[in-house]
Amino acid sequence: MQPEARSGQREAVQAHPLAELLDCPAAVGSVLNGSTRCIDFQAGGVVFRQSSPCMGLYVIVSGHFLRKAERLETRLTLGPARPGDLVELAAALGEVPHTFTLTAQTPGSALLLPIEALNEAFRTYPPLRMQLLEELAREVCRAYYACCLQSGMKSRRHSTGTAMA
Repeated sequence: MQPEARSGQREAVQAHPLAELLDCPAAVGSVLNGSTRCIDFQAGGVVFRQSSPCMGLYVIVSGHFLRKAERLETRLTLGPARPGDLVELAAALGEVPHTFTLTAQTPGSALLLPIEALNEAFRTYPPLRMQLLEELAREVCRAYYACCLQSGMKSRRHSTGTAMA
């Protein structure tokens, strides 16, 4: 694959700004704004646990958080969540339980857009769900891209015996 094509793929899957993702008519925005809660967390505080009911969509405001999951009796670290990140789009859009546990690594805060308000916004303004589904697709692509980069680095280390710079 050409370097220009790889660069274009990365740009296509970059996260979109929150204001763009939640771009909707003023009345729908008022419903979301009026129901949003800011929640503070101390280091070690659990935002939500894997398999618990999804209460809504979370946006990290400050601090550093870590995503962890248990799959087939194996604990996995899925990666960090940083300010500006939307967390658990899949659970919020699919109305399913959380797929991982989110824990504060440092003191921080997150906004919670409650699931009831999101569902009302989706009923009132259906394009909002599509905008968030598109972001979820970009999130999956970013994760896939990151996995491909990591596996490429691992295979280079194993084939040469040293890490390549």
